[in-house]
Amino acid sequence: MKEKATISGRSLIFNVLFILLNLTGITFIVMGFHPNFEEQAGLFKLLGMILLITTIGGLILFKGRLMMSSVARVLVGGLFIVSGLIKANDPIGFSYKLEEYFEDGALAFRIKEWFSAPGFSLEFFMEYALLLSVIICIVEIVLGVLLIIGGKIKLAAWMSLFMMLFFTFLTWHTANCDGTMKFKDRDTYAMTDPVAAMKIEEAKTNKELKIISQTKTELIVDEMKLPQCVDDCGCFGDAMKGSVGRSLAPSETYWKDIVLVYLILWIFVAQWKTKPNTRKENLVFVSTSIVVIAFFSWVFGWYFPIFFSLVALFGALWMLRAGGKWFGNHYGSAFFVKLISLALAVYVLTYAPLKDYRAYAVGSNLKEKMNDGIDGVYESMLVYKNKKTKKTKEYSSTSKEYTDSKIWEDTDWVYESMVQKAIIPTKIPSITDQFNPFVAFSDVSEYEMSIPAVSSAIANSKVKALLIKDLGYNSNMEVPFEEYNVTDFDAESYVILDTIEMDNPNVTDVSIRDFIVDAKKIVVLSSQNLSKGDWDGIKDIKAINESCKKKGIPFVVICGATRDEINAFRKKHGLYAPFFVNDETELKAITRSNPSILVIEKGIVKAKYPFRLIPNKENFTKKHLN
Repeated sequence: MKEKATISGRSLIFNVLFILLNLTGITFIVMGFHPNFEEQAGLFKLLGMILLITTIGGLILFKGRLMMSSVARVLVGGLFIVSGLIKANDPIGFSYKLEEYFEDGALAFRIKEWFSAPGFSLEFFMEYALLLSVIICIVEIVLGVLLIIGGKIKLAAWMSLFMMLFFTFLTWHTANCDGTMKFKDRDTYAMTDPVAAMKIEEAKTNKELKIISQTKTELIVDEMKLPQCVDDCGCFGDAMKGSVGRSLAPSETYWKDIVLVYLILWIFVAQWKTKPNTRKENLVFVSTSIVVIAFFSWVFGWYFPIFFSLVALFGALWMLRAGGKWFGNHYGSAFFVKLISLALAVYVLTYAPLKDYRAYAVGSNLKEKMNDGIDGVYESMLVYKNKKTKKTKEYSSTSKEYTDSKIWEDTDWVYESMVQKAIIPTKIPSITDQFNPFVAFSDVSEYEMSIPAVSSAIANSKVKALLIKDLGYNSNMEVPFEEYNVTDFDAESYVILDTIEMDNPNVTDVSIRDFIVDAKKIVVLSSQNLSKGDWDGIKDIKAINESCKKKGIPFVVICGATRDEINAFRKKHGLYAPFFVNDETELKAITRSNPSILVIEKGIVKAKYPFRLIPNKENFTKKHLN
């Protein structure tokens, strides 16, 4: 008689022990490949493999597949829900990361190289990045719920495995991207495009650029280019940076995905024996999954996932009982989870993320974020290789261990290279120099002059100079004192007419970066793109600007635009305020809304209003200006 498959298998105690040791083995293997445990790497890998192989054998022998699958369902399901919610909280930010991968020099270059297809491109996906972002978030959450409640487990197992294999490939690419390895890229240019003429000319001398075909209308060229390596997969959005202080390194993310694939394989191989949860099993699975979700919520400093998960899980189970003919099944459960996940995505797209992990979040001290970087400490390590065993040894070039070893005298060892080893890794500040709102001196108007930092910079930008007449050309020139050399201006050809003040040729613009973080109070209107912004609330914005003027509080606009675009916008909408230019990428980090108003006091962000929530003048004045 065939033995019936049960959760406990042949021995509850042994299978529990095998599972604990199995997860310990996986942990040891991951540690063995982590640079922080480099000295014990061999030991961790050996212990991990022994535990892994032994416990897999034990689980097979004691019929523990279902139990291991159940544990995997709780772990993977809980992580899927949290990961999906982190992305759904900021789908625009996730879409930016997808756009990075869709660029020609990013993920596409692997396909170009592997399949000798230089014309292959993923760039057509870029316009659908936001839609794909929302879909991925929802699918991840739905799969997490289905895995936990045991709904449509075969479909969920196949989809989870396919999704994680794809993400593992993505993170493998990220972890192994070599920014110095060139690839062949094929581009097509219209002959009317000035770039086409440049490429034709460049092909005459550049061996890495080859013209494939040229007609009256188009030019096709193959060119060797450097890849665009993505340094952060975006798996948890900005949540890791905002909570833990740094994102997972590409190699760490890769190993995280390998572990998830391993766990999903247990779910996959047990799918034919896995049945939908009973009521008693639902109590156990939901309770344990909430513990997993609570742990990750604690890590990310955001406890909304616990509430959302309870609603999703109990809502999905409620649909099974009350869904009727059409929705009283696991498709109905999935539909319910899709609905509330979509509602969350629509809400944050309409207004703002529920939890802002970025450096410009409400409550952030901008000055501290600008200075929280760490200068790395590195040590030069000499690498020696054994001619026979091929093993390598590393020594600090200044260590006593190196001098005592006298390895250079040992004929079995040969010097191979010198590498830099990080003692303290470099940490880039949360807010880099990309946040640098500025205006060119030539573009300063009366509105920018109302900002003390601008008027002061212009007043101090003058330098003393000599007005010199060139007798040969009968023309005058201005020469700064520092650049004047009497031997260059002989008395027969030049005459000094006067001492004057002139604009400093080495200073062309003024930044208000420090002014913003030092101001007692300042109101900032941020817009990544003036032409694409939603300006239905421009009347309230203009009224707030006027109210700020009356109260003597600076009101500035930071945007990614040319001065012509700024002047056209100012004329069209009548927003007579100081405008400053900043890199658009950084403006996207400041706020996802276009436009958005920030209130900053002594460098601390006190309030942030997306365009749909900008208050009227009375409410804004009462709350922030009085």
